[in-house]
Amino acid sequence: MGRTFENRKLSILKRGLRDAKAFTRCGRQISIAVKAGGADPDGNPALRRAIQNARAANMPKDKIAGAIDKASGAADTTQYQEVLYEGYGPHGVALMVETTTDNPTRTVANLRFAFSKGKGNMGNAGSVSFMFDRFGVFSLKPEGIDREELELELIDHGLEELGDGESDKGEPVLVLRCARDEFGNLQSALEARSLQVVSSGFEWVAKTTTELPDDQTDAVLKLVERLEEDDDVAEVFTNLG
Repeated sequence: MGRTFENRKLSILKRGLRDAKAFTRCGRQISIAVKAGGADPDGNPALRRAIQNARAANMPKDKIAGAIDKASGAADTTQYQEVLYEGYGPHGVALMVETTTDNPTRTVANLRFAFSKGKGNMGNAGSVSFMFDRFGVFSLKPEGIDREELELELIDHGLEELGDGESDKGEPVLVLRCARDEFGNLQSALEARSLQVVSSGFEWVAKTTTELPDDQTDAVLKLVERLEEDDDVAEVFTNLG
């Protein structure tokens, strides 16, 4: 009984930490979007996307509104920027680390330490990005959608791939991918059809993947976990198969 209770408390604590991390990431995305395009979601596609992602992460409405209000206020002088870092993990696995930071000096120092502890090495810009392609990605609720019909309709709007996936809540979603330059076209097409977008953004997809035995895979995943623990880190992508 005692052990079960302790396990439950630990699970709740871990979930709380994950939520706090997700809310921090979403709040920064909202701040960047507001300062770049204003506080009106109707006229700011980037803000609409940031709000969608915040809702997908279960960020409460009052926190979303608060993040918008804070970013649009004259007193908020914090300037977040998106910075991409590259490197190699153990066993030669390539890593792309997307960050959202107001202090790149702090961020690069933290990441360099994490790479070192995880038996990896940070690289220069371009050192591993040539191994990846950049895609826009949208997740949709599948209910009421004719997949074949949707695919045919969206091919002319940049759709390259339609597949299945899971949301952060573990719910089934349709995953749509497009070339980075077609992101706005596909977003507009989805909005014109009033389709419910669960989340959207960009991802780095490896052109070829590296297969490793389980023990070596675990070493890479530990480094990824270490990197993701940093508040400035938004996403980590690898070429691990």
